Amino acid sequence: MAATPAPTFVDSIDELRKMLDTFEDLPTSSVSIYVDLEGVDLSRHGTVSILQIHLAPQNHTYLVDIHVLQSQAFSITASNGITSLKTILESGTIRKAFFDVRNDSDALFSHFSIYLAGVVDIQLLELAARNYSRKYVSGLSKCVEKDAPMNATERSAWNTTKENGKKLFAPDQKGSYEVFNQRPMTTEIISYCAQDVWVLPKLLSRYQGKLSVAWKGKVEEATRKRIAQSQEPNFNGKGKHMAEGPAEWD
Repeated sequence: MAATPAPTFVDSIDELRKMLDTFEDLPTSSVSIYVDLEGVDLSRHGTVSILQIHLAPQNHTYLVDIHVLQSQAFSITASNGITSLKTILESGTIRKAFFDVRNDSDALFSHFSIYLAGVVDIQLLELAARNYSRKYVSGLSKCVEKDAPMNATERSAWNTTKENGKKLFAPDQKGSYEVFNQRPMTTEIISYCAQDVWVLPKLLSRYQGKLSVAWKGKVEEATRKRIAQSQEPNFNGKGKHMAEGPAEWD
């Protein structure tokens, strides 16, 4: 697996429109957009700093600066006057993938009134693809370590980028999530954000190939349930319950 290509940083209306213009004629038969978010206490109680989008047809990653653009990031349209990040994220026909959509959905819904649709949750794909216990879900790092198509050198580079980012934002490593709001962003944080979303197509391909039509249907249903739950008034995106898979799957 090749090194992560340099992402495009989108922090102006002009750059946002340029990005949206590349989203024309996206395929609907397969997942074309991979999404992740970073922020300070990413939830209804915190803030969104960066929206990462990997566009599979282009094999290119965009980092949209929500900290700077705020709600304009979702309302500004492409040259056609129709396509916006809001219409894309809420489209049921443009298929998108997240890894554990719950807190991302909570933040998007609570702060920007985004009703996610057309989503597949790769964390649930991994759970469904197992031939052992489905009681607990796996985190992204574990999935990459176990299932991403990497050689030893690539895996080492991945882990280094991950750890360099964590040192800057993880409180238990004397970091602060406020680094996601610092401008200009550090090279370490940009690389961290880009590789997290860039690897998702590789994982989706690995897991989907193992699933029957019935299990794919179960994943879609469980993903919709996760999104609905994240929009409920009493949703709590922290705690041991977040590590549990759908009860009926185990």
